[in-house]
Amino acid sequence: MTVEIGVILPTSTPDPSRPILGDVRDSARYAEELGLDSVWSTDHLIASAPMLDSSTVLATAAAVTERITIGFNVMLLALRPVAWAAKQVGTLQLLSGDRLVLGVGTGNPAHGDAGWRAAGVEFADRGRLTDEALAVLPDLIAGRVATLADGNEVTLAPGAVVPPIFVAGNGPRAFRRAAQYGDGWATIAQSPDEVRTSLDTINKLAAEYGRPPLRATVVAPQPDTPLAAYEAAGVQRVILAPTGDWRHDYEQAAALKS
Repeated sequence: MTVEIGVILPTSTPDPSRPILGDVRDSARYAEELGLDSVWSTDHLIASAPMLDSSTVLATAAAVTERITIGFNVMLLALRPVAWAAKQVGTLQLLSGDRLVLGVGTGNPAHGDAGWRAAGVEFADRGRLTDEALAVLPDLIAGRVATLADGNEVTLAPGAVVPPIFVAGNGPRAFRRAAQYGDGWATIAQSPDEVRTSLDTINKLAAEYGRPPLRATVVAPQPDTPLAAYEAAGVQRVILAPTGDWRHDYEQAAALKS
């Protein structure tokens, strides 16, 4: 089995009356001990539930592990000035020894627009701002000269290895964004057949941009569906959704690798 298996770090809770569900250090170490491939942090400024800052979470996870991939699932790139986002990503790459994967998305509308308003960003502009950021993000991370949307030329130092970038979302705009800027595409809870159909559309668009075919990341794959079916559909990795008991979740995920 070549499908990578990842888990979400316990950094959010659906119940505002409860504390954060688990210790980032313990959970990251345990995921690595179990032989899992990756750990992931969710991202928002103000969501429908308490949530820790994703960059700090991933820095903590990187500091207590040696091998496991760390990833944003997903960074809401438009919430931040792109140069700051690139600085965070580049720093995480350097501190982790190039173990970062960067998922990018425009956010779940179910969380509302409070976080966007707090960041001074119009909710309706998040797609456009994400596209503008993705256009310059690799150059900024790598320490190359980048021209921002306002015409300002920026060079960040030190440069870092640009991590793999996947773009999340369903629908025409997300598909085109993934095809134009992504090294992969991500979706939630799709079946293997749905993934295959979506990837067919995305990869036709990627060919128009002269880019290679993309593979998929599936968050919360459908239960009782063999990983081999996802692999055959073009899935690179699955990320299992939390149930509230992260130790149990991680052990269940590790059992899939045996």
